[in-house]
Amino acid sequence: MTSLHYDLSGPATAPPLILGPSVGTSLAVWEPQLPALARTHRVLRWDLPGHGGSPAALLPSDGSATIDQLAALVLRLADDQGWERFAYAGISLGGAVGLYLAAHHPDRVGRLSVLCSSARFGEPSSWRERARLVREEGTEAMVASRTGVWFSRETAATPRGRALLADLRATDRAGYAACCDVLADYDMRAALPSVTAPTLVVAGREDPATPPAHAREIADAVPGASLLEIAGAGHLAGVERPEAVTSALLSHLADTARPNLAHAPRPNPAHTAQPGDDVLRHAAGMAVRRAVLGDAHVDRAVARTTPFTVRFQDFITRYAWGEIWTGDGLDRRTRSCITLTALIAHGHDAELAMHVRAALINGLTREEIGEVLLQSAIYCGVPAANSAFATAQRVFDEIDAEGPAAAPPRTDAGHPTRTPPQANPQHPTHTPPQANPQHPTDTPGEVDTASHSDTDK
Repeated sequence: MTSLHYDLSGPATAPPLILGPSVGTSLAVWEPQLPALARTHRVLRWDLPGHGGSPAALLPSDGSATIDQLAALVLRLADDQGWERFAYAGISLGGAVGLYLAAHHPDRVGRLSVLCSSARFGEPSSWRERARLVREEGTEAMVASRTGVWFSRETAATPRGRALLADLRATDRAGYAACCDVLADYDMRAALPSVTAPTLVVAGREDPATPPAHAREIADAVPGASLLEIAGAGHLAGVERPEAVTSALLSHLADTARPNLAHAPRPNPAHTAQPGDDVLRHAAGMAVRRAVLGDAHVDRAVARTTPFTVRFQDFITRYAWGEIWTGDGLDRRTRSCITLTALIAHGHDAELAMHVRAALINGLTREEIGEVLLQSAIYCGVPAANSAFATAQRVFDEIDAEGPAAAPPRTDAGHPTRTPPQANPQHPTHTPPQANPQHPTDTPGEVDTASHSDTDK
């Protein structure tokens, strides 16, 4: 084999996304995020030399391996797929490859996500020493120390944690050592300001390998970069806090899951739509649905889809979410205000409950939601507003009962690379609260209330 081992997932016509792993892990490190990312992207995960299915000989074993050699191997994978431009996300050394590609091949990287990585991974001597140790004793010498670095002891005891440690044991010592040589030579600090791709930087607050200060250095130097720090996460934040990482990636990648509708010519209704148009609209709609309503919420709706409702679900995803909610003319806070008012005016209390939660995710405070409801009393009628206040209060009470972890994030999901005044990008993104089991639904959409109005709009 003369190229890196890789795996492809997702629709062949979807926008390309390349995922890079951390030293000592295989492409399996991305399994917690893969189902969600593969719904909207053609995902290529690759193995480092000597890791997973990639041969160690792809990097020199004499201590001379460098980041540009590794990046060239990744570009070869993209070229083999015919991808001139792609989104990229990488963990640790995989993130370093992304930074290198974005700085030195800006025409290739459309959007970048850097997870638990660094512009410089400490003193070269420490990496040379690790390379020497592994060449002499094998990767088993590293296993014991990964608990407490990669993730907590509790995570290490889970099936996924044990599988990752098994991958480390199976890693070729020469390949692991060559990756250490890459890290010893790596220093991207001077090149960070040249990165032009919209960039998301993610840090685990409990990460001793690349502490949050490393992430802040990248975010401060890359123009317009966003920073997300995830509480309770070690070096493999996507494994330890998968929901928060998945949500952040989906939000950041949402623009790549759809065509740029702001600058594209409007379709002529007299022309027959091409099949690819619907694929892109559906992918864009699903990405926004997940960003606004949350993965768990959307997964339940998808699971309830039947042969009778499948066309309706596809219709709603493509047009309500893939056309209207993806538009660039309004931010999502404003769209939430409009949606709340319209639902109040028509008395759709079940969908109103869903969109009260969505409004919190989109950055509205409870007080601002109250202002929208109060305004609606004048223009939609006092009885309608009275019912709306009762619905919103019930949603707030459910969220309070579910605990602090259920609180929706304060983020502008419509513009993930910019932080509005209400949002703190250093606060972790949380997934929306789970459904209240006292309010089951059996209809095709996503409203977790007792109502049977379930159209997922």
